[in-house]
Amino acid sequence: MSENRQPALPARRTLIRAALALSGWVALAATALPGGAPLRWIPGLLFVCFGPGLALLYPQPGPLRPGARLEAAALAAPVGLSLAVLTATALFLVRSFSGTAFLVTLAALTTLASALPGLPLPAATRGAVERAGATPVRRR
Repeated sequence: MSENRQPALPARRTLIRAALALSGWVALAATALPGGAPLRWIPGLLFVCFGPGLALLYPQPGPLRPGARLEAAALAAPVGLSLAVLTATALFLVRSFSGTAFLVTLAALTTLASALPGLPLPAATRGAVERAGATPVRRR
């Protein structure tokens, strides 16, 4: 019997979106551990670097092409860190910055972003896959 893999894709996407949504709240919960413990700062660091970026870029409506997967992985950290800087700046401007407020705000934004479709990626619709079959351009 042949196995149909199509029904597994929506379940897998839902699981990934749920994991992204929960990642910020896990990082926030880790702050309750004793100060200086690696189990306290590692989840927070990984979440701040990758969580918001992956939540904004990954949940694409269809399966990603190989070029788009690479693009999403390469852009996850810069997009996540940019969102973290904007969040920290906003909290400083309203004079309410703290580690907890920072993580709560980022976790809420990540949860919201993981519930929405991802930002369109140029390589998802065109790019590396199409160029691979194109005639090479001769240079002089």
